[in-house]
Amino acid sequence: MEIERKFLVKQLPENLESYSHSRMTQSYISRSPVIRLRKIEKENQTSYVLTIKSGGLAIRQEFELPLQEADYARLFQKVEGRVLQKVRYLIPLEDGYTAELDRFEGELEGLLLVEVEFPSVEAMDLFEAPDWFGEDVSASAQYHNSVLSNGGND
Repeated sequence: MEIERKFLVKQLPENLESYSHSRMTQSYISRSPVIRLRKIEKENQTSYVLTIKSGGLAIRQEFELPLQEADYARLFQKVEGRVLQKVRYLIPLEDGYTAELDRFEGELEGLLLVEVEFPSVEAMDLFEAPDWFGEDVSASAQYHNSVLSNGGND
C-alpha cells in the first residue's frame, strides 16, 4: 500500500546537491492500470524496476518488481507517451520522514514536485509540511507522473 502526499515546491532547500540523489527515466506501458518502467542511475550503478499501481490519488496499491536490463529494453518498446526524466533527491525531514523531491528535466524542465510517504492514513493526516513545500496537490490527478507522461491528459 502506498500512502503519500504530494506538493509543489515553493523554494528549493539549500545545498540540494549534498543530499542523496539519483537520475531517473520513467515511462508508462499503461495508465489504467498504471504500469510503469523506471531506469535508476545512482553512483555508477543502474537498476530497472517495473511498477504496477491501482487507481486512486493519495492511497493506492503498489507492486514493484526488479528487472534485468534486457527485460527493461523489451518492455520499453511498449511505452506510450513521453518519457519523463528527473533527478530525485532524498531529503530527511525533522519528523523522521523523507521528502522525495523530483526536479524534472527535458520537456518538463522547471517542474518541481515533492512527495512524502507515510505508514498510515492517520500519520498522513497529521503531517505538517515544512515551509519550503508549496501547494498540496495530493488530490489532483494532473500531477501524477502517469498523467504528466501523457501530456497532461488522463
